[in-house]
Amino acid sequence: MNEPPDPRTSMWAWMAYALRWGRMERGLTGDTVAKSLNVARSTISRLETGEAKLNDRQAAHLDKEWRTGGFFGIALWFARLGYDPNWLKNLADFEKRASMIYNYDGQLVPALLQTPDYARALLLAGRNKDVEGDLAKRMARKAVLEKPDPPELSVLLSESVLDIPVGGRAVMRAQLAHLLAMSERSNIAVRIVPREAGAHEGLDGPFKVFTVKEGDVAFVEAPNGGRLVPEVSEAREFRTRFDRIGHVALPVHSSRRLIRSLMEGME
Repeated sequence: MNEPPDPRTSMWAWMAYALRWGRMERGLTGDTVAKSLNVARSTISRLETGEAKLNDRQAAHLDKEWRTGGFFGIALWFARLGYDPNWLKNLADFEKRASMIYNYDGQLVPALLQTPDYARALLLAGRNKDVEGDLAKRMARKAVLEKPDPPELSVLLSESVLDIPVGGRAVMRAQLAHLLAMSERSNIAVRIVPREAGAHEGLDGPFKVFTVKEGDVAFVEAPNGGRLVPEVSEAREFRTRFDRIGHVALPVHSSRRLIRSLMEGME
């Protein structure tokens, strides 16, 4: 049987640990808890290893059945608000598992489409303590796009992302060339949100939505980390937000023309 995650790593890990401990303390089998929650036995295993997340109904049921005093409901509330110290690992795991990735960014080229020089310039500017080590990890994430069955990647970028000379004009021109080349792949769509679009929902900040086997999971970016959004309803809101931003974005071919134009201006 797989062990639960270290409960000190995040509130989600603590809930997974507490679920397994509570089940074993009561002498219950996984099958028994699965029947009580009306889920598959495999779901209990995934909940206890942290691969799946408790929802409101399951937390309320456990609190009532086990007379916890509301522990799981309160822990779930804190988990949704809390910072995840393993955000990068969890983000990379969802990238590997996703069949669809929706990415909006108003400041930077997304990591999956960055060149090494562009990424290194960002890491140096961020004063990372291990630039080359972090660069290697970031570049390793791009392997998901080289798989035999790569995910469909849909990217919306603010026009302002394209004319910030990260690393200098030569580095940025090479980055734009790479972005253009990647956009020619059949599984990758890059669309630009022009300045003329004015105010739109993307100005609130960058985010991603991953479509995995269990459904959609969102990730909201923030300095030095971010927040995973595993709840279906909230993740769906981010997917809808992505679509609304897309309504004011340029079509794919027009976006490519704009990228080429900006590249020429950096010669």
